[in-house]
Amino acid sequence: MPTFKYIKFSIDDRVARVTFARPPLNVFDIEMMREINLALGEVISRRDVVAIVFDTTADSRAFSAGVAVEEHVEESIYQMLDAFHSIFRSLEQLAKPVIAVVDGAALGGGCELVAAADIVIASDRARFGQPEIKLGVFPPVACMLLPLVIGDKKARELILTGELIDAAQAGRLGLVNHVVPAEQLTQKTGEILARLRELSGPSLESTRRAIDLGRGRPIADTLAEVENIYLHELMKTDDANEGIKAFIEKRKPVWKNK
Repeated sequence: MPTFKYIKFSIDDRVARVTFARPPLNVFDIEMMREINLALGEVISRRDVVAIVFDTTADSRAFSAGVAVEEHVEESIYQMLDAFHSIFRSLEQLAKPVIAVVDGAALGGGCELVAAADIVIASDRARFGQPEIKLGVFPPVACMLLPLVIGDKKARELILTGELIDAAQAGRLGLVNHVVPAEQLTQKTGEILARLRELSGPSLESTRRAIDLGRGRPIADTLAEVENIYLHELMKTDDANEGIKAFIEKRKPVWKNK
């Protein structure tokens, strides 16, 4: 099994666990995202696996604060998008039930991963949001998945305003399945995994594929078109580049509206 720097990975008792280990905020940079993909590749041959769990180390203050803004610059934007979106392509290909265990903030790419999960267990102190618009860009995966998960109107509002919501509201919207006190996260996760371990891995896989088919177009096909807008329209604008630059320089962006 490969060795990892920014994640911990294990397959134990039919559950594959990817633990984000880049505290305090578990910001996804290209290297970390490639490690996640490498770990997911280890699951391909394991038909017995009944779930993939995404969680964090105990010293983390966030599930993930999102993708590294510093890698949105022109010289790395292609590699960044490819590394991040490959995670979602892999999850769709694997078709294993995905469980996200969220304690703290899940923002940007972290919230997109939550939207892609089948079951989300959050602590009552968790927060969620897609603040990309404040940097002059948009979240490609959220634009596809969030309307399907929480409804079109609320998804549009969250994406277009960058508003953050708390765990209770995320639960009411259907972004989160279970909201529990932080000290009960492990117990609740264990309860759900116990149910899944009673089931057939291949049967769960077929069921997940059937659910995805009911959703409409495959993620890979739609992502290709969304990526084209992101890379060849949005990232050619002055404002998108100004938003990223302003974040890196820790100042308020000055929009040119072009």
